[in-house]
Amino acid sequence: MTQQFWIAGTDTDIGKTLVTTIFMRYFQAKGAKVAPYKPIQTGVGVDGISLSDTEFYKSFSEVDLVEEDLNSYSFNEPASPHYAARLEKVLIDEGVILQHIKDLLAKYDVVICEGAGGLFVPIDDQCNYHFVHLIKQSQLPVLLVASTRLGTINHTLLSVEALKKRGIPIVGIVFNSFGGTELETDNIRTIEQMTSLPSVVIPQFKDLSEITQFTLDITKLLERLTNR
Repeated sequence: MTQQFWIAGTDTDIGKTLVTTIFMRYFQAKGAKVAPYKPIQTGVGVDGISLSDTEFYKSFSEVDLVEEDLNSYSFNEPASPHYAARLEKVLIDEGVILQHIKDLLAKYDVVICEGAGGLFVPIDDQCNYHFVHLIKQSQLPVLLVASTRLGTINHTLLSVEALKKRGIPIVGIVFNSFGGTELETDNIRTIEQMTSLPSVVIPQFKDLSEITQFTLDITKLLERLTNR
């Protein structure tokens, strides 16, 4: 089993960390050695309380995770990477991240790279280098996380178009936090029809502990990963 891909989102707070964790647990249950990797995380601590995405991975992992394999850059401010890095007088080096990914690919069966914010979140202080550029350089496909709420059709189609324009393979779409309304159902159906991409739906959890009971059918997505 060898799978490597990005979890990218149509927006911030879309559920990328949750989805990364669910996929991590899925592959761990299959017996794979899995590395969830968040190259840049912001908003990692408030008043001494850790709010990092990597801590979330560790909370729900079936095995102990190697700390240094989880992240390259962490910043306190809950903001775009370029701004959070500027506040701490740090320059984010995409070469460091790309090398980190390369090292992980040599060590793990499954490497799940989680983006920060949406595709066009800037990484450098001049705002010339965005997350989508990093994804392109990594040569890994994308699993796109989208919401089911009002506005998702536009956000999702624009994100799909941006990825296709840059020749980045799209594995499929994960619709996160589905509440079961007729509007949400139609949003999902419309996006599926307009993109012809396979998708999976994750329900809105009342409690995060429900992650441990959730099972995911990703057969079609895995077929696209295997056949790319």
